[in-house]
Amino acid sequence: MKNKAYAVLAALACLLFASSAFADKPVDWQTSFQPAATGIMEAITWFEQYTLWFIIPITLLVLLLLIIVVVKFREGANPVPSRTSHNTLIEVIWTVGPVIVLLFLAVPSFQLLTAQLTPPENPDLTVKATGNQWYWSYEYEVGENPLSFDSLLLKDEDRAGLGKEDKAAYPRLLAVDNEVVVPVGKTVRVLVTAADVIHAFAMPAFGVKIDAVPGRLNETWFKADREGLYYGQCSELCGKDHAYMPIAIRVVSQDNYDAWLAAAATNLGEANKALMASVDGAAKAVDVAENAAQ
Repeated sequence: MKNKAYAVLAALACLLFASSAFADKPVDWQTSFQPAATGIMEAITWFEQYTLWFIIPITLLVLLLLIIVVVKFREGANPVPSRTSHNTLIEVIWTVGPVIVLLFLAVPSFQLLTAQLTPPENPDLTVKATGNQWYWSYEYEVGENPLSFDSLLLKDEDRAGLGKEDKAAYPRLLAVDNEVVVPVGKTVRVLVTAADVIHAFAMPAFGVKIDAVPGRLNETWFKADREGLYYGQCSELCGKDHAYMPIAIRVVSQDNYDAWLAAAATNLGEANKALMASVDGAAKAVDVAENAAQ
């Protein structure tokens, strides 16, 4: 027991000297994706920009053709309408053209879809996420005694004492009491299911969105390239509190993850408190962790 206590103290001490992190979340008047934190999300961003090279010209062409038809073939300018029933050249163009465009879209689309669902290597960590009405439960498959906990929306009264900067890092309706903690640069497999109705596990900065279906185990993965605190939400209408079951994943260094995991094995609240204080550098964040743990 003494050795275990020393291990926990050492873990907490290590966490207290960690560096600050970045919180990735939706912003007011946002019109684009959140900054990519994984290679998959970078590929999704590229594909969105790639498709615009087809969407914009096609949209402008259709708009131009509509204007030409309205102006040139209106009753005042063309009192005797043409009786032309078909044009072989035009029919070939509007058949072959879309087929070519669809091929240019389909090939990278299928490649991206395959990459989203197929990890490039064996996972370094497996986390099971279970959707409930209306919160998430997590289970780490580590060692003989898996770590498991529930993650609920952080209440307004627990955020009341935070300063302006702290509130920005722990936004209303997105912050949770127990965050998922994973190491940076490691492949994390996520097994997703639900205990009651259909939910969906979505993390925009990671390019992850997968259904949580009762009685079924879906699988996805991510590999975060930078440390930080990332927010997502349930993305499947699941009942009256659908909007109140956010997802928070904190990405830290391997050393900090090992320290948190060692501390969480005996006292999750203390582990979270030390991690929040070290990463955020905010004393009031400690009070949030303490209140949430009670």
